[in-house]
Amino acid sequence: MKWLGILWDEGPDDPKAPYGPYRQSERAHVYKRVADKLIREGHAYPCFCTMEELDAMKAKQEAEGIEPRYDGTWRNADPALVQKKINEGAEYTIRFKIPPGARIIIEDAVRGTVSWDAEATIGDFILLRSSGVPVYNFCVAVDDAMMGITTVIRAEEHLTNTVRQCLILDALGAPRPRYAHCSLILGEDKQKLSKRHGATSCNQFRLDGFLPDAMINYLALLGWNDGTDNEIFTREELIEAFDVNRVVKSPSIFDMAKLKWVNQQHMKKKSIEELIPMVYDQLNYLNMFNENADESSRKIFAHAATSLSKQMMETTRDAATNAQKVLGFALPTFFEELTSIEAKDMIAEGFFYELSQRIIQDYENGKFPQADPSDPLAAFSNTEESKSNDAVSKKYPDEYKAYMKQLAKDFNLKGKQLFHPVRLALTGEMSGQDVTKQLALLMMTSQENGLVNTQTTQVVTFRERMERLKTFCSTIPSEYRVGKKSQDSNVEAVKKNHMEMTTQTDTKVESKAGGSSTDDSKMDPRDAYKGPPITALDIRVGRILRVWEHTEADKLFCEEIDVGESQPRMIASGLRPYMKMEDMVGRLVCVLCNLKERKLVGFPSHGMVLCASNKDHTEVKFVSPPVDAKVGERVTVPGFDFSGESGQPFTENAIGKKKIFDELAPHLVTNKYGVPEFLGRPFLTSAGVCTSPISAGSVS
Repeated sequence: MKWLGILWDEGPDDPKAPYGPYRQSERAHVYKRVADKLIREGHAYPCFCTMEELDAMKAKQEAEGIEPRYDGTWRNADPALVQKKINEGAEYTIRFKIPPGARIIIEDAVRGTVSWDAEATIGDFILLRSSGVPVYNFCVAVDDAMMGITTVIRAEEHLTNTVRQCLILDALGAPRPRYAHCSLILGEDKQKLSKRHGATSCNQFRLDGFLPDAMINYLALLGWNDGTDNEIFTREELIEAFDVNRVVKSPSIFDMAKLKWVNQQHMKKKSIEELIPMVYDQLNYLNMFNENADESSRKIFAHAATSLSKQMMETTRDAATNAQKVLGFALPTFFEELTSIEAKDMIAEGFFYELSQRIIQDYENGKFPQADPSDPLAAFSNTEESKSNDAVSKKYPDEYKAYMKQLAKDFNLKGKQLFHPVRLALTGEMSGQDVTKQLALLMMTSQENGLVNTQTTQVVTFRERMERLKTFCSTIPSEYRVGKKSQDSNVEAVKKNHMEMTTQTDTKVESKAGGSSTDDSKMDPRDAYKGPPITALDIRVGRILRVWEHTEADKLFCEEIDVGESQPRMIASGLRPYMKMEDMVGRLVCVLCNLKERKLVGFPSHGMVLCASNKDHTEVKFVSPPVDAKVGERVTVPGFDFSGESGQPFTENAIGKKKIFDELAPHLVTNKYGVPEFLGRPFLTSAGVCTSPISAGSVS
């Protein structure tokens, strides 16, 4: 509770609190005193029934088809007999005497009017056991009365307890609190939440890297909303907006993925300085530091790990586990041990071997750029959190950039044929975060201070990586050691051919006067276009991983799509009338990624899958990238500069507020061959032109 920041106004830790003691185990004398009072006033009585007698009573009632309950054997017993039994030392319980015709009615804040016929549904119930220990309902009612409790909010499981508690409160002449019985929280299997569903304590969520404010935010949304689509609240906003009357009756599902999303939104609002101490704690929880490592190096490492993961992490633990992954090296020792089909296909192109040999040679000759130990955070200086913008701090990233430009020039390579082989050679992965940042983090573990605990975290130093890379290259088949540059030539030929087809159009204009025709000048649709640039859109190649039907909208599919980010996008689309789920899973699609996340019938949708449709919208099909296109790569259009600052996509807010897509949409069409185009120019990927089965249609 303290971690969540939910602090009590009074309790056992406050010796001056007015209503103590607060532990029920310390209030036995209070409950005995109240029970004696109820006996004196005729609201309770001693019961001397043995367990054998009670069992026989229950068996008889069940045999007669009667709901088992106490039959009132000692309810109106002779006082003299009662006193005699007490004097003899007979064991007894104290039972509450339900008034004849008693009926309990409450106005529950969640469930409305609830009533019970107390006399018909429950028998005289026990207040004190024969051992003198009070029962739960008696303790609760006495505590509520003596501590001035005005509102009781609890789970629906306690609704049936309310009738007994109200009877006791009425007998004591105490006011009843206002009750609100909330529905249970269920696991994703629709069963009552339990330890089998995962974390079961606040401390476990803390250890798993969740923020206190995010936990409170998410828990508040389980069975409550403020009447808007807003799902992200600060603590102060929740206090202002919360109203118990908006708590719903239906049970809520504890969705771990949704909790992580809420946590991620809260983390995005925090600066890197605010997140670093939390990531530092996670690094310690995972025992990643050597116990002798100096504090300064630990903090620098935490800063780097946080910067590296900030845009992708859902919990602060993600930054720590990501750091562990980055420090490792997934490239196997031998080519035949490589399991990634994508990596094998890339190596088969031949560029990996040639580039790796150059990298190994430059490393051995001291020409490969490496992070400067005296400026360990230089690679992170281009992040929004960095306060350092001086030339010295950017020295290492600039050196690496210049090195890559030289490789591109020497090998006549660009794009994925350059960057993918280099990334695999240096990091052991085909995709991931910025290479310079990963290598800078690795450098921090290579110092003599022994920063990282190698018992918990595998560290493959840069020198060890080069040795493994050398061995790996020696096992690459000879036919994969020479680059096959014809693939680039084919793609360029497709681009050139299509440009010639779409931009060199002769227009015949018939004369109204004489009916003759004249040749007009060649016209490019781009010349007359006045709208926003196509580069404003961030269209990427994505792969559909999972599809399911929206439970509350009969036209919507919910899709999980990999667009090359750390986590798949969740996107809702109105494709149910046009497609089958089994035909969608695994498909490559074009995804517009810089649309602001919005709720579609309660589902958080972040992006849009581009489809082609005919004029009357009776047929809708995917706009499909080539099968060899790389997931996450940006879809481009010839004739427009997608590189550099001017070619960067607009922000999500700009796309929405300025209605950029609405202005571009009329110009997004398919030609007579089904090729999606903008101003007569095709959608392109590194593997070629995108296509669709819809000719002369629109793209949206």
